[in-house]
Amino acid sequence: MRLRRWKLAAALACLICGSAHVFAQQKAGPKENRHASAKVAEKIKATTPLDAVIDSLFAARTFAQTSISPDGKKIAWVEKLVGKDGAPDGNTAIYLMGLHSSEAPARVSTAVGGTRESIKYLPRAEGSVAWSPDSAKLAFLSDAVKPGQLQLYVKNLADNGSIHRLTNVKGLLATPQWSPDGKTIAVLYTENATRAAGPLVAETPETGEIKDAFFEQRLALVDVASGNFRQVSPADMYVYEYDWSPDSTRLAVIAAHGNGDDNWYIANLYTLDAGPLGQMKSIYKPPLQIANPAWSPDGKKIAFIAGLMSDEPSVGGDVYTIPATGGEATNVTPEMKATANCLAWTPEGKIVFGETIEGDAAAAVVDAASGRIDSLWRGQEYVSAGPWGTNISLSRDGKMSAIIRSSLSDPPEVWAGPIGYWRQVTHRNASVKPAWGEAKSIHWTNDGYNIQGWLIYPRDFDSSKKYPMIVRVHGGPGDAVQSEWPHSGDFAIALAGSGYFVFEPNPRGSFGQGEAFTRANVRDFGYGDFRDVLAGVDEALRFAPIDPDRLGLTGWSYGGFMTMWGVTQTNRFKAAMAGAGLANFLSYYGENKIDHWMIPFFGKSVYDDPEVYAKSSPITFIKNVKTPTLVIVGDSDGECPTPQSYEFWHALKTLGVETQLVVYEHEGHMFVKPEHQRDRIRRTVAWFDMHLH
Repeated sequence: MRLRRWKLAAALACLICGSAHVFAQQKAGPKENRHASAKVAEKIKATTPLDAVIDSLFAARTFAQTSISPDGKKIAWVEKLVGKDGAPDGNTAIYLMGLHSSEAPARVSTAVGGTRESIKYLPRAEGSVAWSPDSAKLAFLSDAVKPGQLQLYVKNLADNGSIHRLTNVKGLLATPQWSPDGKTIAVLYTENATRAAGPLVAETPETGEIKDAFFEQRLALVDVASGNFRQVSPADMYVYEYDWSPDSTRLAVIAAHGNGDDNWYIANLYTLDAGPLGQMKSIYKPPLQIANPAWSPDGKKIAFIAGLMSDEPSVGGDVYTIPATGGEATNVTPEMKATANCLAWTPEGKIVFGETIEGDAAAAVVDAASGRIDSLWRGQEYVSAGPWGTNISLSRDGKMSAIIRSSLSDPPEVWAGPIGYWRQVTHRNASVKPAWGEAKSIHWTNDGYNIQGWLIYPRDFDSSKKYPMIVRVHGGPGDAVQSEWPHSGDFAIALAGSGYFVFEPNPRGSFGQGEAFTRANVRDFGYGDFRDVLAGVDEALRFAPIDPDRLGLTGWSYGGFMTMWGVTQTNRFKAAMAGAGLANFLSYYGENKIDHWMIPFFGKSVYDDPEVYAKSSPITFIKNVKTPTLVIVGDSDGECPTPQSYEFWHALKTLGVETQLVVYEHEGHMFVKPEHQRDRIRRTVAWFDMHLH
């Protein structure tokens, strides 16, 4: 239940254009609500200066992945392309260059053209790069032959750069990885997939008799010499992640039976035989979520990250190891006051991991035998090699690395070098400047916890003035706000470009301060975490010239829930926008597509302990609401389904509270259509302008 700054991201047509389904108050609601809707429409039309802010959000060239070669001498990255108008056109391309060469980056393939707009489930046109062990070949996925259908390709760098297609399948391919002997490429394969994997994308509409229908993502092996393609994991098993054993005979896999979107929360760690029989053995059943399996160089152990995680792509926890034959798992980072997001072994048997510390990105190394942790680097920025969280691509010896680096003041670029000593490789965004003010990390205490958050100053800040402030609570709750260049649809950062302070706290339940902090909101949603937020508001008021009578509240996913919750608990906020929120945990349990996430946070199912769900449901306290609230959601959201937003809006309009509901067509939990992203920004800014200026 999340949304970080889409970085995915982390990541929308409007009433004026008639492309969105809009439920407003013109047909059924108090007279003042009908007037509110008309005022918002006028504000949207009138906020032409906002277009410059929105354009700046769309101006940055972004990167989906970067990967350094095993020998540390070359780097590849996946870049999102732009059209003639300078806006992203839906295509991606792979670039390759030597780190010790003066040659310019070269396109790996130029076969892909046209637009991806008509492709409903394809996340990219070219991407998912993977180096061969000898650094002489590059595997990647591309839909060069048939738009919308990815196939596996290999580029041979030693053979005049020739490119060969290895597969001819129907379905979704993802995450290729070479075997250590260089003879085989493993890939995740969903046969006849109707959409991309994961709960963040738009759900496929269901009609007729509704039954459990699973599209299992299986592990397939492709012989590099012959192109022979065979699925090796069981047909009833969904595989999420994997890693090869050093001798290329087995794979460590994280997998579960049944629904892939839901059952990630109960997945086990297995070993899978790469031979013809494909025998699979469960070696660990975790109490919480696990991710990032990595086989040790000597083949004796498998490392992974385990902890309380609220969303499949958002990995965070402690680093564990377990014997490759099975047995007891060992936490090698107990009591760590940070959250591990990714890991990789070094030849010496140490584990390098990317981490979140408060709101910062960092990297460290732990000796798996002694448990000694040494810090390698920490910075007030966002560092990734592709997946969410602090993620670093390492060379085989661990001495060189590649990252995509950004902050709230610097747009993303690819960097490479030793950890903490990177040099800039790309300069795609040299002319792009932030359309918002400075970001400052602030700290405060509450209930015995040390809390951190980001205060983003308004554009053209004048210290002699007092400004309104919008509080944006992040999604998750397993996540953390970091200083990261915003995604194109970031409605909160657009507010900072429109004359507002924007405050983004990391309350208890967030990543960044260890597992005890992350688990501190279990069975307590809306209580301790919201007190942390309010205490942070007080600190922001002491820190900067903010008008306490002009405060707003917003958020998406868990932040949408916290917005709905917040307006039932206090009248301190004069306006709110709840995005993809949760109004009623009791009804939500039976509506969402990933109910397994709720057990670790609530202790039991809603059928066994309805009271704990009711006490954290905004609808329980709905009659307290006085705050004008805009409600926004996608019509195909499986994580936070549309009825939750409808229920909250319906209650507010029935009680005479100023409100408006906007539902966007064929958008899931992550809005992907640029026109919808732009409209969401305009509506949000117009709503707060109307009530706080």
